[in-house]
Amino acid sequence: MIPLRDTVPSRRFPIVNTGIIALNVLVFIFEQLTRSEQLDHLIVTWGLVPSQFWAFSDWRPWLTLFTSMFLHGGWWHLISNMLALYIFGDNVEDRLGPFRYTLFYLFSGLMASAAHLIAYSGSSLPTVGASGAIAGVLGAYMVLYPQARVLTLVPIFYFLRVVELPALIYLGFWFISQLFNGLFALTAADVFQSGGVAWWAHIGGFVFGLATIKLISPPPPSLPPPTYRYEYEDDHLRRRW
Repeated sequence: MIPLRDTVPSRRFPIVNTGIIALNVLVFIFEQLTRSEQLDHLIVTWGLVPSQFWAFSDWRPWLTLFTSMFLHGGWWHLISNMLALYIFGDNVEDRLGPFRYTLFYLFSGLMASAAHLIAYSGSSLPTVGASGAIAGVLGAYMVLYPQARVLTLVPIFYFLRVVELPALIYLGFWFISQLFNGLFALTAADVFQSGGVAWWAHIGGFVFGLATIKLISPPPPSLPPPTYRYEYEDDHLRRRW
């Protein structure tokens, strides 16, 4: 399922969310301009490699907790991540404000990386992508906007159909699919090492977003009092919305 847009309008321009998207795109353009052998070195050096992370004598693996969030492995990897961040991130920033949203996004990425490190502590495969941090944004959105709906492109047999789904169903299905695949990957030792998806980073980020967003988000803005208009109908004064 591919999300196209949601039904929750933002009250202000999402400056941080837009900046994060722009930074990811600029870094990816830099990757594309890098020669193949240099790109491989870049990914290994600044991607998150669990087996190297536990070498506490070196400070660089700790920095990769952040740098790996802004690297991507291909066009579809980048586009799918940035599309999800564009659709859901503006509303979470709208509720948190720019400063809190920045911290929340980064900490979501850190918790996603921590989950990945625990699940694959001995892996020598570099992991890159913003999807762990974005998963935290999805978890937060699910809590903050449970009544929202998501316009979604759904493949049905050989056809594509646009369907408006409740956000709870869309995001709930997404999380269950990540959990199912994550559990399966743990039972097949070579799945991730052969170049699989970092399912547990997604799970860790999403759970972090679910668990913490209510603790850090201010209350929703109060709605303005209803306005009425009065008119005469059959010589009686009636109140209308």
